[in-house]
Parts: sequence; structure tokens; C-alpha cells
Amino acid sequence: MKSKLLMIAAAIMMCGCEKPIVGEVLDDEVDEEEIEALTKKFTFTMKGDFTSATFNRAAGYLQADGRDMTDVWVLDYMNGELVQQIHQGDNTADDFGKPVMQLAYGPHHVYFVASRGTTPTLNVGEHSITWEKPSDTFWKDYEVNVVSTSNGNRAVTLDRVATKLRIAVNDEIPDNAAVMAITPSTWYYGLNYTTGAAVASSSASRTVDIPTSLHGTTGELAMTIFGMSGADEWTTDVSVVVYDANSVVLGSASIVGAPFVRNRSTEYSGSLFSSGSLTNLSLSEAWATSHIGTW
Repeated sequence: MKSKLLMIAAAIMMCGCEKPIVGEVLDDEVDEEEIEALTKKFTFTMKGDFTSATFNRAAGYLQADGRDMTDVWVLDYMNGELVQQIHQGDNTADDFGKPVMQLAYGPHHVYFVASRGTTPTLNVGEHSITWEKPSDTFWKDYEVNVVSTSNGNRAVTLDRVATKLRIAVNDEIPDNAAVMAITPSTWYYGLNYTTGAAVASSSASRTVDIPTSLHGTTGELAMTIFGMSGADEWTTDVSVVVYDANSVVLGSASIVGAPFVRNRSTEYSGSLFSSGSLTNLSLSEAWATSHIGTW
């Protein structure tokens, strides 16, 4: 607690406030009560701004599309400098999605990120969070000027910054089909938490094992991947391949110029193993109007 208050106190001295600190340079003997008198306790309640983002307060966690968020980050900046940060990684905790901070008097940018991506890495120097496997993610740059009369209870509405690609195979799945791979030419695995921009692009393949229960079925094989996206639409080429257990290609397709944008699902369907008919997929109400295509 004391180290956090020292950081806040330093920020107060740099930016000025209603009741500036007077006296010697702060050290380990700083009076915590004095520092707390120069801050305001804020309790943030995180919400989503989409009908798809149902935030289940009764259960004590955040949900979107019926799936739990697994991580929350809150990063407090004053004058472009990081003052304090919170990472909530236990979505069963009572305070998950309801972070509490002591904010120093003065102007702040408080950045919020909620996600269920796997293996997240926070890089404060690059202002980024990256994931080994991105998934649904929400973000907000919340500006607040803290004064002694500020209301400390704030509801913060986060915006979805994820996009997703869904690939569905229409024709019958061979009995030796083992792996399905999706390879976008460009895909974003990270987020700049100060701007909301997509970062950390890669052309790596994403794969899923095909269960034997799908062998011989028609129209049952589908795969979805998530990535980060900015507010402007962008395009990339996508390769779809199904392999057998020995990595022999059984069927493939190429999609040229697939469009993506945050809060939109891009969905393609077609045949990999035959020249069967092409069928569009139904729209998902959980997202903005999907881009539907065939190959």
C-alpha cells in the first residue's frame, strides 16, 4: 500500500492538485494518512455497450456471449506517466470487474481492458497487452479530473476491440481428416491499451483437431478465431487447409481480401473436398452485422 501511495504522491507533486504536498522529498516515512487526504477513492463498475455483452453482476464476473472474461487490467496515467495499475486475474473473486483505486487530485487517463484471451503479456514500455491466443476483448480510455467533490462511484462502459473469423466447411468430412488450419496473411494478437489500436501482427496458423465424431458428417465442421482490430476496416488473405494425421493436405481453399473491423464477425463457408453448393451462414445477434462470404 505504501509503495502505491508513494507513486501517487509523486504524481501529485508533478502535476499539482488542490492541496499540494509541502515539505521534504517523500521517502519511506511518508504519512499515509496525509497522502490519502490528497486522493479520492474510486470504485469502478465495468459494463459493456453492446447487447452482446451481458455483464453478469450476480455471478460476480463479466460475461460476453455467455463466456466469462478472465482478466481485467486498470492502468492509471497522469501527465503521460503510469501512476498505478491493477490486474484482476481471478474471475471468481468478489471484486472482479469492480476495481477500486485511490486517484490523486488532477487529470487522469484510466485505461480499462477486459479479456478472455489466453497467456496475456503486459508490456508497460510499449503500452501493450498481447495474447498467445486472442479472444473477446473490451477496452476504454476513461478520462477523469479528480477533485475533492468528485463522485467516487463510476460506471465505465467498455467497447469491444476484438474481431473474429468463422470458417465453416459445407461438404462431407473424410474419415482421415485430422487437423483444420486457418492462416491469415495478417492477424493481430495485441492491443495498445492507450489508443485501442491493434498491434503485434503475425501470419501464424491457428489449428484445431478434428474429432472423429465429425467424420462422415456434412456441414458440421467449423472453426472460429479471434483477433484485435481497429475501428477502420482492413483486409487480409486467408488460407484454409484440412490435413490428415500425416500432414497430407486433404482439402484447401483461399480467401482473397477478407474484410475485418472491431465488433464484427467475418464468416465464410464453402466446400474443401468437393464442388458442392455454397451456403451462407446465419447472422449472429451477438455482434454487429456479420460479413458473410463464400469461397
